[in-house]
Amino acid sequence: MTHRLPELWQDAPFSFWLVVACLAYFAWMSARLAVIDIRSHLLPNRIVLPSYWAALPLAGAAALGGGALDVGAAFRVLGGGAVLWLVYFVLRVVYPAGMGFGDVKLAGVLGLYLGFLSWSHLFWGTAAAFLLGGLFGLALIVTRRGTAKSAIPFGPFMLAGTVLALLLPA
Repeated sequence: MTHRLPELWQDAPFSFWLVVACLAYFAWMSARLAVIDIRSHLLPNRIVLPSYWAALPLAGAAALGGGALDVGAAFRVLGGGAVLWLVYFVLRVVYPAGMGFGDVKLAGVLGLYLGFLSWSHLFWGTAAAFLLGGLFGLALIVTRRGTAKSAIPFGPFMLAGTVLALLLPA
């Protein structure tokens, strides 16, 4: 996302400031949720649910970001949130012990951020989360600090995957 900021500054300063505000909230939310999830294996609603409202200005920034009204970009942001929420919801339904509903709710928020950039960013952010989580689980098994059945907090890996994808060029 950082690569889009200079072009937003040039083309649509209002959109630039919307994105900066959303990114500042994202940084705060990510730090809080990562610490809480590592400590307690919970992603509290009091942080996750307001994050939807804090990320919604990204839809407006996307619609106004090119200098002209782009409704398709706004729908991509909203669609990214809906698609990622649905993917995680299906994973939760298929194997409830493998994923908490807090992860499902967080996925919708992260989908809004990733959808702001592109569908490929949504894919790579999700893939990075599962890759990082899998590598961590594998490291636990190899070092004998856990087993294949060990519960790991997945929220930090979801957040890290999103950050990595946000840093990718368009």
